[in-house]
Amino acid sequence: MTEDSRAATGTYTIRPRFEQKFRPQVVEKLIHAILVEGLSDKQYSQDLCKTWTEQISDSIKTKLKELNLDRYKYVVQVVIGEQRGEGVKMNCRCFWDSDTDNYARDIFMNVSHYPNPRNQFQCI
Repeated sequence: MTEDSRAATGTYTIRPRFEQKFRPQVVEKLIHAILVEGLSDKQYSQDLCKTWTEQISDSIKTKLKELNLDRYKYVVQVVIGEQRGEGVKMNCRCFWDSDTDNYARDIFMNVSHYPNPRNQFQCI
């Protein structure tokens, strides 16, 4: 088979090989480790949340790229909110290929031993 005929038959691989599929369990452990490292000693501060979310999302994105899953693009979203008894609901819509697309998430709650509820926050 000549090189021209191979190019004409479309030999470019679009789907990931089995060993390069996104594994949510692996990524959830990675995310959890980053959240614990970045937030476990912090007290909620509205002024610092923007900085924390940027740092955490950059760290997660960097670690995901180190997994070398070439056929994937990543969307990393970090939300930090004050834990005062309210709930949070989030929604995301996208086109999905059930064979290759997936997601990973982790919820980190910093339960403070201080009586002030402003010292408690969660990261989704």
